[in-house]
Amino acid sequence: MRRYFKYLKEYKWRCIFGTLSKWFEAVLELLVPLVMARIIDVGVANEDTAYVLWGGAVMLAMGAVGFLCALYCQRSASIASQGFGTNVRNALFSHINTLSYRELDKIGSASLVTRTVNDVNQMQSGVAMIIRLVVRAPFIAAGSVILCLLIDWQIGLVVTAAAVIVALVLWMIMRRTVPYYSKNQKKLDRLSQIAGENLEGARVVRAFRSRNKERARFDAAAEDMLDNSLRIGKISAFLNPLTYAIVNFSVALILLWSGFKVNTGVLTNGEIIAVINYMMQILNAMIVISNLVSLFTKAHASMNRVSEVFDLQSSIDEGGNAQCDFSAPAVEMADVCFSYAEKGQNTLRNINLKIPAGATVGIIGGTGSGKSTLINLLPRLYDAGSGSVKVFGHDVREYPVRELRFLFGVVPQNASLFSGTVRSNLFWGNDKATDEQYEEALRVACAYDFVKEKGGLDQAVTEGGRNFSGGQRQRLTIARAVVAHPRILILDDSCSALDFATDAKVRANIAALKDVTTIIVSQRVSSIRGADIIFAMEDGAIAGCGTHEQLYADCSLYREICDSQARAAE
Repeated sequence: MRRYFKYLKEYKWRCIFGTLSKWFEAVLELLVPLVMARIIDVGVANEDTAYVLWGGAVMLAMGAVGFLCALYCQRSASIASQGFGTNVRNALFSHINTLSYRELDKIGSASLVTRTVNDVNQMQSGVAMIIRLVVRAPFIAAGSVILCLLIDWQIGLVVTAAAVIVALVLWMIMRRTVPYYSKNQKKLDRLSQIAGENLEGARVVRAFRSRNKERARFDAAAEDMLDNSLRIGKISAFLNPLTYAIVNFSVALILLWSGFKVNTGVLTNGEIIAVINYMMQILNAMIVISNLVSLFTKAHASMNRVSEVFDLQSSIDEGGNAQCDFSAPAVEMADVCFSYAEKGQNTLRNINLKIPAGATVGIIGGTGSGKSTLINLLPRLYDAGSGSVKVFGHDVREYPVRELRFLFGVVPQNASLFSGTVRSNLFWGNDKATDEQYEEALRVACAYDFVKEKGGLDQAVTEGGRNFSGGQRQRLTIARAVVAHPRILILDDSCSALDFATDAKVRANIAALKDVTTIIVSQRVSSIRGADIIFAMEDGAIAGCGTHEQLYADCSLYREICDSQARAAE
């Protein structure tokens, strides 16, 4: 809990004065029954109208001051809780962006979204309730018990016993429901994951006529969450009835006992009214506390889930302070092995390769051969399990991570665009470039003509770039990488949606770029045929390397790929 105090630091005085104002309102509320008792015992008993009116005016004034205190507390709680939620959410999002792919894969994107949005909202509500009610409700309950003991210690003991029993009921119910609230958040993760998959892949679902199947999968996850929620509801349902039963039984016992005390002159009518009022205040306070128990149980479960993310540390450190030696080979790998799971089978095995600076390199292989995994090691999206990965003369771990990634322009398999405009998407590559430089990058990627037709750099880009075709999205992502002027450009099967003529033109334009080492990952032989060096991969290992002619003559895997694609073309 202490780790979250810093996010409330700038709202410290609002929290303090908001809580004090609510406490002052509670003090006034506790004094009201005493004033009422005096009105009954003095004003009404002596038929003193002036005293009754004076007492009524005092109660009205106390109510007005209490109302103003409550308004101030409400405003302070709203500002502080909203600010707290914003600060935690910003810090969480920033921390997530420091994590490597390994940690992101471990938690999952759906769970991270739920934790950033839903769980932080629960914590935010908890902060608001702490300021507004956590001080007030227990103070009202404890103050009512103490004042009842001062009025009559025997009746006060009944009130104390009732308060203790209600507190035990609250504790028992909270203890039973806490595990279920944690499970509920995990089931919400699953629900978000299924919904996200179906919205993202809506076209695939409809193309394969799987709407009923996916609806059944979503319904099953929703039913699972409903069952868990019903368990919580069934346990929590005992809370209010038990609280009311205990308090009302205590009120009946107090009325019976106090009746004898009034007849014997031990208590006055006003004191009895005050005791009953205090009992009602205890009842209301306990109802508030019971609702707070439910809210804080959710907030506590959410806090633990958010803390799990904060506790995750990136497996990739910040590196050293090495400087590039551009006369050295662009990439060198020596005995590199890698596994996605800590103790799983290696995805890459004993990789040894050297790529000269300025060369054009092709990497080809079947699906699952480790091509994308290999290039992910270069900008340290993952760290190699063993072996050495060098870029321009130094191990990638020796570079500052940010400086290392400035060397690369990566065009991923999935052409990811962000909502905004064409210009805002190119900003990702270089936010200081001029319009002329953006247009030049679009020309290199053969994207200038269709962008100009659609409205130029200020053309809107919808979520995921869905207002562009697959090939257009790929060319826009290539332009985004080119405009950054990288020293190493990685094209990870990024021309698969392009026709052969456009693919060839894009490759020719990229080959004309100066001081750029190009790594092309592809399953098309035609895309990498003219590369200076080609690496053929199979089952996470390099099966052969050389030019197209050398590999066709010496590598059976490469020859088989070439022949199969030639037959397919025929």
